[in-house]
Amino acid sequence: MWLLALLVLSIVFIILSTTRLRLHPFLALLLAAFGYGILSGKMPLAKVIDSVNTGFGETIGSIGIVILAGSIIGTFLERSGGALNLAERVLKLVGHKNVPLAMGLIGYVVSVPVFCDSGYVILAPLAKALSRRAKASLAASAIALSLGLYATHTMVPPTPGPVAAAGILKADLGLVILWGTLVSLIALGAGWLFAVKVAARVPLAIEEAREEPDGPRAGGASHGREVVPPLDPLALSTDGPSTLRAIVPILLPIVLIVLKSLADLRPHAPFGTGGAAQFLSFIGHPVVALLAGVFLAFTLPKKLTREMLSTSGWVGESVLAAATIIVITGCGGAFGRVLRNSGIADVLGQNLSGSTGLSILLPFAIAAVLKTAQGSSTVAIGATAGIVEPLLGALGLSGANATALTVVAIGAGSMVVSHANDSYFWVVTGFSKMTVKQGYKLQTLGTLVQGGTAALVLWVISLILL
Repeated sequence: MWLLALLVLSIVFIILSTTRLRLHPFLALLLAAFGYGILSGKMPLAKVIDSVNTGFGETIGSIGIVILAGSIIGTFLERSGGALNLAERVLKLVGHKNVPLAMGLIGYVVSVPVFCDSGYVILAPLAKALSRRAKASLAASAIALSLGLYATHTMVPPTPGPVAAAGILKADLGLVILWGTLVSLIALGAGWLFAVKVAARVPLAIEEAREEPDGPRAGGASHGREVVPPLDPLALSTDGPSTLRAIVPILLPIVLIVLKSLADLRPHAPFGTGGAAQFLSFIGHPVVALLAGVFLAFTLPKKLTREMLSTSGWVGESVLAAATIIVITGCGGAFGRVLRNSGIADVLGQNLSGSTGLSILLPFAIAAVLKTAQGSSTVAIGATAGIVEPLLGALGLSGANATALTVVAIGAGSMVVSHANDSYFWVVTGFSKMTVKQGYKLQTLGTLVQGGTAALVLWVISLILL
């Protein structure tokens, strides 16, 4: 039982070191990996070092390029004005009278390639303007947008978090997309109902004067969380790409990845085993599919310049944004390798035999605890994936569908809950002019409802499939 107790202590250490001591998650995860390996007494010291190096290298090798490519696609979509054009198209389809539903769907689509913080900054003025025009509740529109962004940000690749978890767990990315889309859509429905039934009853004090959003209230700074600043309007194109051009860099990689998953199905092999199947397996590999999306994203600006592709341009911004995620994910992989080499999976297998029906909820719970404690969904996803990876067999989650569902469960847990230690909480409350109390009532409770709904859906699916 020492290994189980040590695992709990390691999780507590990660939480306390990132919240109380303000350590960077990179250091917290790395120290936890070394500490667990040394104190477990199951490995020579040289083996601990080898486990950390191997886990870190293998993880980055499998997901590094994919995360970078996804970040570049998101930046070009955001900066070129393509995200705003997508928003306008969704509004035309849903109707201006259904503003909360429209904002939820807009957020759902935009957050596949764009980080939810940036997505909210871009779309918050649109939500405010449409709510005024339709005389609808701004609180409902703001929360619907926030939860729509969160749904795909945490559960649907090629968003970096789910991609990272899939890389650590060696999950089929196509299956993760399929299951993540299904679960996140149902969760989005719950989030939309929360917005129109609960949030709509909360009046917000909106300043009518023309001014730029002033970001989070002073309370945000006390938590040491950096909030995404408003984007410079001059940095966004006033003549963005068409809706079709804007959506293709998102959809093409997803379609190619899903086709690869179908081509690799055995023994069914729907595309046969010849050259066609091999070609689909190649172009549908996440690295190739996302790189294809990158080259299509380069067509989004009205005029592609050398500056955009430079280290100080849009590509440079994307690389810097992705670097932190890649490093944190690599450390999560290092921690997972140390856990696996300690033999903890055998211990858990002896204690969890016969409990497969509830096992899908364990990744959700771990991610939820980490998210609530330290605020970052990305850290929660990477750390939880590293913890869960060596335990998949013991939990009865080693099949293709089971592994994909585990990735989605981790993403759902990383949504629960967004509160004062989360930068996204302050982005939503600041740009919507919510008080802190209203933020807890709407944003925090809304993420609990949406994440809890996703967990329930995953549990039902696991009862049927696993």
